[in-house]
Amino acid sequence: MKMRNRGFTLIELMIVVVIVAIFAAIAYPSYTRQIQKSRRAQAKADLTELAQGLEREFTVNRSFSGYALPFATSPREASSVVAYNVAGVINAGDYVLAAAATGPQATDVCGDLTLSNTGVKTHTTGDDADCNWGTVP
Repeated sequence: MKMRNRGFTLIELMIVVVIVAIFAAIAYPSYTRQIQKSRRAQAKADLTELAQGLEREFTVNRSFSGYALPFATSPREASSVVAYNVAGVINAGDYVLAAAATGPQATDVCGDLTLSNTGVKTHTTGDDADCNWGTVP
């Protein structure tokens, strides 16, 4: 009796490798875009939180200038990868908060984000449909 060999041929194995590579080539960029989108949402929330703190400062002291930003990165957790550096130009009567994309977020379609005391929200690149951060409050 002749025994049959069991297992995969090299051709079958290479076909599986090619199929997995095609799936990975499609899935990885989509995954990266979703991660950047979630980091962008966190930065928007952080800018909004800072704006609320500034508005409370103005309500109490009739000036924005006494407010010190409580954090300089987004996200704030120490174990997280820094995606945005947060800064602000704060004067007595107005302010502009900015989140500058850095590290893995530097290639994000929306670029840097800003928020002013008048509610104007901007992004440096991309369009409003992609960034969902329009110029109207």
